Amino acid sequence: MFGHYDRLMQELRMEDQQSFFNFLRMPPEMFDEILNRVGPRIQRRDTRLRKALEPGLKLAVTIRHLSSGDKYPTLQYDFRVARNTISMFVPEVCQAIVDEYKVEAISCPTTQRKWRDIAEEFQRKWNVPHACGALDGKHIAIRCPSNTGSLFHNYKGFFSVVLLALVDVDYKFLWIDIGGCGSMSDAQIYNNSELKECLEEETIGFPDPDPMPNDDKNVPYFILGDDAFGLRTYLMKPYSQRGLTDEQLITNYRISRGRRVVENEFGILAQRWQLLLTTMMQQPNVVRNIVDCCVCLHNVMRLRYPTQQNAQLDMENDQHDLIPGLWRATANMYEVNMVIGPNRDTVAAKKQREYLRLYFNSQAGSVPWQNRMISA
Repeated sequence: MFGHYDRLMQELRMEDQQSFFNFLRMPPEMFDEILNRVGPRIQRRDTRLRKALEPGLKLAVTIRHLSSGDKYPTLQYDFRVARNTISMFVPEVCQAIVDEYKVEAISCPTTQRKWRDIAEEFQRKWNVPHACGALDGKHIAIRCPSNTGSLFHNYKGFFSVVLLALVDVDYKFLWIDIGGCGSMSDAQIYNNSELKECLEEETIGFPDPDPMPNDDKNVPYFILGDDAFGLRTYLMKPYSQRGLTDEQLITNYRISRGRRVVENEFGILAQRWQLLLTTMMQQPNVVRNIVDCCVCLHNVMRLRYPTQQNAQLDMENDQHDLIPGLWRATANMYEVNMVIGPNRDTVAAKKQREYLRLYFNSQAGSVPWQNRMISA
């Protein structure tokens, strides 16, 4: 009766809802919705020896853990719950949230119409036609798991798991993979993923190739990646060699401008769930469960409150100069190492990128400010 759940949270709910939001990174209405949907999954029966913890208390401790990064010893004093008890129910609550929300929150399109809608938004907001998402990965620091050698040790010198994600133009996750170990590169994880299999086998549901705006040649739809991935007709990336021509630099600017959404996505994910910026003390399987929960909650919040956190995103002024988002001013998750090896670029993909180069530098596909951007 003396912990934050019974005292502080009730006071904030009644008198200062903005502080409630700061405390749990969500408004009271969102907390209540999650409790109503997840509560039955985490409710336990009373025994003759003790009363079961309230679902609301378990949810509050879990959300506070995710949002602040506070460790279990701190939370036990804040909420008056033993830390060994917290360590048992936090994974349970995270799994319940994933089970309840994942199908609704993380939904990769499977129809041409939905992919086309995403591509149209990329064209409208970022002037990249036929782009269906942006792909990237980030390290999430963990304590060294026992008996794993260098499996989780990454090129930055710490232990981690990898979150690889495909993101849409509205800063929502379309697809995630949290199975990668720290020693693996983006490309290794992607090459073993279901996403690549669906792209290779053309079962993902991309629209049939058609002309880009103001053009007459059919061009496949694609996702945007970086140099960690092999160039494919369904995956476009910037030119990587030195001594690029102005036209190639403009192409890089246009592709990178579209890829900015995935950088911002990871940035605002970590700013909301600051546990991702700490060294997580749980075992890798629990860490993956927690990260899955954070992604689900992020997407739910973007669906319910689409304008929240927009002030933290990168912006452009009237001249299209980049104004860095607030998330860049604080700590962020590390990029995954780029290992360039077996990901050979295909001939068809090189021809497609060359066509994009011509398109971006033509009257049909250019934007007025692009030449200024490469000369700045």
